[in-house]
Amino acid sequence: MGVGFGATLTLAKAANHAAKKLSGFDGVAVISDNNSRQEILSRMLLTDVWGIGTKLGKRLSILGLKNAWDLANQSPKSMKSQFWVVVERTVNELNGIPCLNWDDIGQDKKELFSTRSFGQRVTDKHSLQAALSSHASIVAKNARRQGSLIKRLVIFASSSPHDDNYYKQSLIYEFPVATDNTLKVVAAVSYVFEKIYTAGVMFYRCGVGAVELKNSTFVQQELFNVSVNNPQLMQCYDYVNHRYGSGTIEVAAAEKNEKWAMKRNFLSPSYTSKWSEIPKILC
Repeated sequence: MGVGFGATLTLAKAANHAAKKLSGFDGVAVISDNNSRQEILSRMLLTDVWGIGTKLGKRLSILGLKNAWDLANQSPKSMKSQFWVVVERTVNELNGIPCLNWDDIGQDKKELFSTRSFGQRVTDKHSLQAALSSHASIVAKNARRQGSLIKRLVIFASSSPHDDNYYKQSLIYEFPVATDNTLKVVAAVSYVFEKIYTAGVMFYRCGVGAVELKNSTFVQQELFNVSVNNPQLMQCYDYVNHRYGSGTIEVAAAEKNEKWAMKRNFLSPSYTSKWSEIPKILC
């Protein structure tokens, strides 16, 4: 057992690590000033820092970083541009600048779903497959965001439960090797689509869900099934969409159109986040 105290959650986690794992603390560690902060962080590996996994630790070590103190002395903006906003927050937190609170932190989700009712009924195959592909893309993105790999996927579509001839079809697709590759997750939709689509049905709702997730850090590799993950491609994919806006690049199968887009006639304007929607006053 050990107890650690610090000005931020990340520093508190570092102090807790010191209390449990580092000699000289006897189960209690406090990071209260710069000296205690340097003493503890300089004795911690990069991967001992809360939120720094094995893969990210290897990438940071390529830059010449050896321990948590080296990470704390990096430029937050530089870390954000190279690795994502999570590392920027970690650097700030290691320097006593709070960026996280307990409301922001929760356990990884056990299941990830993306579902939506259509803006208008869908009857053609192309529109339904595009909608399902879009949901699959969202599920893959959310899996990467929490560091998960998808082993089993549920894909479904239905008419309205108020229709006379209510129709619902749901199928499970299991990946030979757990993946977070958007291309493979979207491809799973095409594999089962013909069993879901039925001509004449006025589809009202569809969705995709990852119902069996594995931790990407501790995944067990298989001997005969080669991994289909492509972390470099997916990192580039996510980076472009983060920098230039969601949907900047998308798989072709997830083409959006008015037939299945949700109704947004009463969507509130984004006064604080879009230049184009800032109110204009003419004097």
